[in-house]
Amino acid sequence: MKVLFAVSECKPFIASGGLGDVAGSLPQALRKRMIGCRVVLPLYDAIKQEYKDEMRFLTNITVPVAWRRQYCGIFELRRDGVVYYFLDNQYYFKRGSIYGHYDDAERFAFFSRAVLEIIPAIDFKPDIIHCNDWQTGLIPVYYSTMYAQRPGYENIKTVFTIHNIQYQGKYGEELLENVVGLSWYDKNILEYDGCVNFMKGAIETANKITTVSPTYANEILDPWYSHGLDAILSQRSWKLQGILNGISYEMYNPETDPDIWYHFSAEKPENKKKNKAELQKYFNLPENPDAPIVAMVTRLVSHKGLDLVKAVLEEFICTSNAQVVILGSGDWQYESFFSSLANRYPDRVGLKLGFIADLANKIYAGSDIFLMPSKSEPCGLSQMIALRYGSVPIVRETGGLKDSIEDSGLGGGNGFTFANYNAHDMLHAMRRAVEGYQDKEGWAILMKRAMECDFSWSRSANEYIKMYKEILNR
Repeated sequence: MKVLFAVSECKPFIASGGLGDVAGSLPQALRKRMIGCRVVLPLYDAIKQEYKDEMRFLTNITVPVAWRRQYCGIFELRRDGVVYYFLDNQYYFKRGSIYGHYDDAERFAFFSRAVLEIIPAIDFKPDIIHCNDWQTGLIPVYYSTMYAQRPGYENIKTVFTIHNIQYQGKYGEELLENVVGLSWYDKNILEYDGCVNFMKGAIETANKITTVSPTYANEILDPWYSHGLDAILSQRSWKLQGILNGISYEMYNPETDPDIWYHFSAEKPENKKKNKAELQKYFNLPENPDAPIVAMVTRLVSHKGLDLVKAVLEEFICTSNAQVVILGSGDWQYESFFSSLANRYPDRVGLKLGFIADLANKIYAGSDIFLMPSKSEPCGLSQMIALRYGSVPIVRETGGLKDSIEDSGLGGGNGFTFANYNAHDMLHAMRRAVEGYQDKEGWAILMKRAMECDFSWSRSANEYIKMYKEILNR
């Protein structure tokens, strides 16, 4: 089986979020299971020179973009058993950032068309092209309307994964002719709610639609979660499936992680206490082993549940002995709130605005409890990383949080959960966690259970392989 994984970002080369994590891990897990998976992404100027130095120039082609043709250089890099193709066009990709440009529609229309155009040049005809988020949403559209009947392109299946339905690639209808290049006959594939919608086009034309958790697959059929796409998804629900993401257990490993102060494991957890003491020192908090550290590593934006946090965190601090540590950046209102709280309670609240990867790992390793009260969360990786490092999660039951965290109140769970998007329901879960922490013997059992959970890509990769086989056998 041959899979071409098309994506707009990929670790370790370049990433802005969870999509880059997935692209950096899933293809490797597939390769270990003897799936011929290769990855294609744009050659951004922001990719570090050390990676560019490893690339080998293969050839160049021209790619149709509506009525014009554009240069596309093809570079290859082999790393950890995976072949990566980087598509070069400096006009589109020599930018200071990956996204957020006035011509993103044209940039990713070019990339989507280029992914199909390079197939003869790289001598790799895939059985499946696996597309990810709106930036690659035109690939299934182009394949079904322009390439399916061409010699050398026969019988290719397309899979489209929705990582976050909020971002759909919505543009004015004038782009159809001048940028997308679809014929008038096919324009209905992309038209939706008065605009051109790249994600809608992928939902219409791909052979399979997946999301990054089973619960999220159900949620996006509800208007509250779907950002307007519930109608088209309900019509195509027969090809919708949720597969829970995983994390790299090699990258996030408390036994070997070079970024944490002391190594530990589920079998030998003693050094976690030392990491906690170092974390308290780092944030100038009292070195009190009996005070549980509640941590958040997050973007400071509303859909991460920060309205709930804002409503009750001060009450929580004043009615418990817990310490709170926050790492993140985002909206001014939340940065201001946490800054004010840290100034008023310097012995209870540690704050670092921004994102520092090695500090994030130190927080996972040194904290006791990890708070993730998201309003919506397609999958979430932080709760899985927290489990790996023995930081017991508190989550709201949504998306991948519901699929990965089970409440320990009835025994056997791996964290604490609450269902309603309600500040005092969250506060109650936080208090239950702090109460649980006081039972040292019981907490040690819960922490060990959390660390022994398997949310590696091994499990997820098997689910993807099963799905690939199903669509190939239709």
